[in-house]
Amino acid sequence: QKQAQIARAMQGILRKAHGEGWIDEGEGITFRDGRMVLPVRATHKRSLRGIVLDASSTGKTVFIEPAEIVDLNNELRELEYEEKREIIRILAEFTDFIRPYAQELIIINERLGYFDFIRSKARLAIKLKAGIPVVRDEPAIEWRDAVHPLLYLINLKENRETVPLTIRLGDKYRILIISGPNAGGKSVCLKTTGLLQYMLQCGIPVSASPNSVFGIFRDIFLDIGDEQSIENDLSTYSSHLMHMKFFVRHAGKRSLVLIDELGAGTEPSLGGAIAEAILEKLRQSGCICVATTHYTNLKHYAASAEGVINGAMLFDSGRMVPLYKLEIGKPGSSYAFEIARRIGLPEDILSMARQRVGSSQVDYDKHLREVLRDKRYWEQKREKIRQSEKKIEETLEKYSKELEETRRMRKELLANARQEAARLLEGLNKRIENAIREIKEAQAEKEKTKIIRQELQSFISDSLRKLEGEDDIKIQTGGKSGQKNQSERKADMRENPVFEKGDMVCLTDQDIAGEVLDVNGPNALVAFGNMITTVPFHRLKKSEGGKRSTPNQPVTGKTNSVWNERFLSFVPQTDVRGMRGEEALQEVARLLDEALVVGVNKVRILHGKGNGILRSVIRDYLQKQQFVSSFRDEHVERGGSGITVVTLAP
Repeated sequence: QKQAQIARAMQGILRKAHGEGWIDEGEGITFRDGRMVLPVRATHKRSLRGIVLDASSTGKTVFIEPAEIVDLNNELRELEYEEKREIIRILAEFTDFIRPYAQELIIINERLGYFDFIRSKARLAIKLKAGIPVVRDEPAIEWRDAVHPLLYLINLKENRETVPLTIRLGDKYRILIISGPNAGGKSVCLKTTGLLQYMLQCGIPVSASPNSVFGIFRDIFLDIGDEQSIENDLSTYSSHLMHMKFFVRHAGKRSLVLIDELGAGTEPSLGGAIAEAILEKLRQSGCICVATTHYTNLKHYAASAEGVINGAMLFDSGRMVPLYKLEIGKPGSSYAFEIARRIGLPEDILSMARQRVGSSQVDYDKHLREVLRDKRYWEQKREKIRQSEKKIEETLEKYSKELEETRRMRKELLANARQEAARLLEGLNKRIENAIREIKEAQAEKEKTKIIRQELQSFISDSLRKLEGEDDIKIQTGGKSGQKNQSERKADMRENPVFEKGDMVCLTDQDIAGEVLDVNGPNALVAFGNMITTVPFHRLKKSEGGKRSTPNQPVTGKTNSVWNERFLSFVPQTDVRGMRGEEALQEVARLLDEALVVGVNKVRILHGKGNGILRSVIRDYLQKQQFVSSFRDEHVERGGSGITVVTLAP
């Protein structure tokens, strides 16, 4: 109320002063020392009765408190003093009231500040669509879809898209040299890197993909912007070098160094050389560094130095607009001529500039990109070769272990097989001796003799199946069982026998003696030790022993021992790859002879695919052999047409 009363009085005095010309047009009521005054011209200060409280710096205006409101102002001032005293009294009483709870209030205040900070971070994270990335306690940057927070918010208001940044440093590469056109986004990439890293280390959610990996740095060094100073006698380049000196001296493996326009501010060739030396020193320190530049020598340095890589800010040369996208692995062009043409610089100036720099300099960026493209290609090839060599080493190690295990198992199986074979052969010998004794006792009883022979055949067959583990081996002791199932071959093989029962014979090119037990057409049933099989006449020859005096006595002794050894060591396959046709046929004949001796009815011949010549020669040979029942290609998963599986006639 008092203030309103003073204001009404002052308005009346102001109108009068304006009317008398004591106050300049546009001037009004103002305050000095908390009291209302009028700005009166110095020439009329005696015209208005009151107290002069102040004057302008020029002395042309004085500030007068009219006498009519002096008392009102005094009363107002007294009221203000009373108000202040009342406030102090209330605060003192309130302080006395809360003093016992001071410690609790301090803690509550800290907690409220903490909660307010968390709430602020949450609100900022919602605005930025930010989150908590993967954090590792090591110096590393593996960011995906990172954006500058302020740029994102500005573009969001204007409905514009913000191009994200994807960058990876820390393992193979520790220094990134970004080049590209002016206003292409180089500095924004640099500032995004520094700001997001600092936000993370302050505990603030970052505007990057949650899959991004953020490391922790001990130091973050920045040289961004112009810090020239007249007072400190520093030019742009001098202030830049002061920062570089500090960086080189203090940067380490857990430092992040960010440098904008490295080497700028002085003569390009000298500045570029110094900048390259600074980068080399930073590389040796092991720090992670991101720097922007236009210097060609730094692009070349990034292409050749270990642990340093180029980065380019992309530019749409067709539309002549920057794309603000960072591409790692290639240098960027400044596009100086293109940008100059875009802003309308006269064409004759551009032509003159091209002539001065020469075509080689203009095309340098193109050639550098081609070199780096080839470098990346061969690096990828080298990496693939390295991976292949690693896989080969792992495979060799695996197969070496498996081969060693196979050899161990083979020895164990052979030992067990020898024991089992010895046991079975002992049983066979006893059973044969019993059968011979029973046949001798039966003599004229042909039916009983036939039954005994059949029982013996069944026992021998079962025993050999156990020994070989193959159900398709058939042991024959009767004359009719030696006949082949193919009626065509049976008709062709009818010839007069040249061997008689009781003849001592051996296979062609073999030294194991056997006894002819029976003759059936062109075939003979021969006993090689305890092994009885049917053999065509042309595969037999008489041995020096002639006929045995007691034909019914089984062949035993040394022949048994030799046959047992042959049987256990026989391998039912051979490899004839690389042999000539004649050599291959000799090897095939040897394999077939061995198979006939030991009673194996199935063998494999590995001849390979190639042009198929060796395969044809071998199969023509097999087609002519009467004791070969059939032959076929191996299963495709086990060699296919490169292997022939031969089945011998029973």
